[in-house]
Amino acid sequence: MVTKAATLILNDENEATLQNVKTHLEHYIQMTQKTGEQLDWDYAAAAFPYTIEDDPQQRGRWMVLKGKNPNYRKLIISVGKNDQNQPIVQIILPAGATHGDIAKGNELTRYLGKRLKAETRLFNGRTMYFNA
Repeated sequence: MVTKAATLILNDENEATLQNVKTHLEHYIQMTQKTGEQLDWDYAAAAFPYTIEDDPQQRGRWMVLKGKNPNYRKLIISVGKNDQNQPIVQIILPAGATHGDIAKGNELTRYLGKRLKAETRLFNGRTMYFNA
């Protein structure tokens, strides 16, 4: 599989920082844990089958979501600016990503798009607008 990326184009009221993205991912995990408590099932493990790993050598440019089981390998999340100098967040599917990574990457992209009120371009090229 060729490397693919989903892109969130943020508006000026939201920052494109890894800490901001990490905060939203932690909220997602907490939300799924509460759902799991209601269902009496470890839903959080199924909903977020990754560990969040920061790479201090990258100085806040990206973080890695490393899979906890063979169905999920890795997602990379990076922040920066696009050619129009707009803040962006990218979720990258590296070579060797599984179908689980693709599905979970799309799910997390849509979730972050809603939370960050961003123009969201999914892996398949479709665009969703949460910035209105």
